Amino acid sequence: MSIEKIIVLEDDLIVRKNLEHQLRQRRYDVASVSTIAAAQEYLNKDNFDLIFLDVRLPDGDGTELLKSIQLRPQRPLVVISTGFASVESAVECMKNGAFDYLIKPYSAEQIEVVLKKAEEFTQLLRVNRFLSQENEDSGYELLGQSAAMDNLRQLIRKVARTLATVLIQGESGTGKELVARALYRESPRANAPFIRVNCAAIPENLIESEFFGHEKGAFTGALTKREGRFELAHSGTILLDEISEISPSVQAKLLRVLQERELERVGGNRTIKVDVRVIATTNRHLEQSVQKNEFREDLFFRLNVVPIQVPPLRDHREDVPFLAGEFMRRFGRKHGIRVHGFSDDAVRLLKEHHWPGNVRELQNVIERAVILCGDTGMLEAEHLGMSLSAAGQPPAPGEQAPVTAAGEFPKLAEMEKRHILAALDRCNNNRTHAARLLDISIRTLRNKLHEYHGTAPRAQAEEEAVPEN
Repeated sequence: MSIEKIIVLEDDLIVRKNLEHQLRQRRYDVASVSTIAAAQEYLNKDNFDLIFLDVRLPDGDGTELLKSIQLRPQRPLVVISTGFASVESAVECMKNGAFDYLIKPYSAEQIEVVLKKAEEFTQLLRVNRFLSQENEDSGYELLGQSAAMDNLRQLIRKVARTLATVLIQGESGTGKELVARALYRESPRANAPFIRVNCAAIPENLIESEFFGHEKGAFTGALTKREGRFELAHSGTILLDEISEISPSVQAKLLRVLQERELERVGGNRTIKVDVRVIATTNRHLEQSVQKNEFREDLFFRLNVVPIQVPPLRDHREDVPFLAGEFMRRFGRKHGIRVHGFSDDAVRLLKEHHWPGNVRELQNVIERAVILCGDTGMLEAEHLGMSLSAAGQPPAPGEQAPVTAAGEFPKLAEMEKRHILAALDRCNNNRTHAARLLDISIRTLRNKLHEYHGTAPRAQAEEEAVPEN
């Protein structure tokens, strides 16, 4: 619910009581007053979403209160109501920030129209505020000419027409978020909000507040009421990115939202109904997580209504030349560099590489090559920054595992440590990138680095990472 708390400032007792009754029937929290002083007292104590403001009042002119409300950091929408209407008065009120203008006597139907407009406007305002704070590159559309990508696009078109919950699974870098965005764009809710939650990037102690919102004073630092992502996504779609990373306690509360389509904010007792389509992604096999008691089985079944598996790049290698060409042209335009193509050695390297980082790795490799190619505009093998023996290239059949300098066979823990540190080095010490490359969670990587103590290089802050697909 976008509108919750309303002030009715009206000196006519009958009008005030009738409006108050209509609003309470719709379960709004209503403060009913007859003077400007009483209204200001409420405004100084709490944040309100809407105020019905009479113009002629016992202790002053309502338009003066309208002007002062516009100076507040948390200002409610103001609906002017007056029995002495004029075009000049209406124009002046709208110029001073009024949301709407009602002429008394008004009907219950007129109030319903005003409330609907206010709900929609407030929801749009909050969603836009949230999206303007998002700093993400939505990436590219689902590119590829292989049969695997054609089948994926056909499945997306079929599922998008419904409002079914979808679970998208696949390795890091395959484009799971792009699949989710395609489902949204082709759905009946394409014009409604699309809200993304990166579950792996939100601290565990804050994720419940991010999901469900919180009331003022719910915890230290909760200075104002805040709507959660589910409320922001009302009537639209919410993407729960890397759903496997949420804690069991939040899993239980999320299950209730999926079952009942209702929630309560942290620190609140008001039940809020939400109408949201849920799309979830994970780079893990959730069936295995269920078997290990790391993920709730009932939540898995709620999410897995329609499963979509995104294939890794190595399973449709025939798309590599096409994707490389597309990325080359796009990054050339982005950086203002004239590029002409790939050398034969570069093409061979691209085709033979194992691509453990999937399309995201290919994208990064091509951008680097475009930047380094120089005036020739030809992307050479050395510009790609990799070799056939690079990390991630699987050993050939029969190839022996590496041995230490003393000829000893290395321990598994030592090999794991080397692999993790190599991944960190490859990702410029960015933990989030390294975790994705290794196909492990941030928490697992953090614990491993803690075990190694001073051996591991200092990692960049997780917040510097780009969002996962």
